[in-house]
Amino acid sequence: MLGLFDTMIVVGSLALSLAILVPLAGALVRFRAHYNPKGLQLDSEGGVQPHTGPVISSFFSMLKRVHRIEGWPGLYKGLMPSLLSTLVITIFLMIFLSDSNLRHGTYSAPDAGVVGILVYSFFAMLVSLPQVIITNRAITTPHKLPYLNPIYSLRVLLTPTERRRPWILYLTPGLLAAKVAHIAYIVLGLRSIRQLLIPELANAGMPRVEEISTVKLVIFFVIALLSTAILTPLEVISIRLSIQRNHAAPEFNSISQEEEGDADEATEYAGVEEDVIGLRTEREPYVGLIDCGKRIIEEEGWGALYRAWWLTSLGSLSGAFS
Repeated sequence: MLGLFDTMIVVGSLALSLAILVPLAGALVRFRAHYNPKGLQLDSEGGVQPHTGPVISSFFSMLKRVHRIEGWPGLYKGLMPSLLSTLVITIFLMIFLSDSNLRHGTYSAPDAGVVGILVYSFFAMLVSLPQVIITNRAITTPHKLPYLNPIYSLRVLLTPTERRRPWILYLTPGLLAAKVAHIAYIVLGLRSIRQLLIPELANAGMPRVEEISTVKLVIFFVIALLSTAILTPLEVISIRLSIQRNHAAPEFNSISQEEEGDADEATEYAGVEEDVIGLRTEREPYVGLIDCGKRIIEEEGWGALYRAWWLTSLGSLSGAFS
């Protein structure tokens, strides 16, 4: 077990990480979830309707907008599910890992070959998927959620159907496919290429500079940058699908009935005069991974699939050293 001082160090570092990362992650989720259709659209009768929602062009603009409309509490939306999941993982590691691993931050996915890493990654994704869905919805909801009333928050974030049958979260159209494709590309693609070009970086500890081929390192960095063209749309689509709530079976008027039932649960809004982002109507949901991508392109343009692409690039490049 860890000593008191080591425990304080771990807790302090986690608190600092959450204080910094939660606002940044929240702004990223909102930026990618924001529904910003093209200037002119056709209504149900074929008439032209101009877009009247907010136009947010960058990650930093979203960060400023959240602070301006909802203040500091808005920047820390999604804190509680993130905190709970972090605490569970930390307690697990403190129990099952050695003290030295925790102190030096050497924990990573088990080195069991490509298949082992793939299975481990899929398992971790399945375990964390409900938490990811709840966190993304907590971030993007226009309603004000209390920090210490999870029952109320879940009634706001989940439909009656999802509360009665929570396993339906795993059946959210296209979400599992997007997550599996993202993991498979990283493990089978980027990780395998890294192992082929620069296997020295996969070993424990930092290799000496002379051990690494500069040419091969540059080739890997170029491949990682180009991979942004595939990974960023998958990440955007995953966020869009995760905040798309699952309603009752396609019975007549089932969506409107559930919306009326949910309206009683949430009456207070986080924004005083306006919402931070626009959300797509649930009456015409995405029906899958491909459908989501096609509709985003048709309704919002290609640029919507590549929002904050540079953050994905940084993640891909940092993968060379993890």
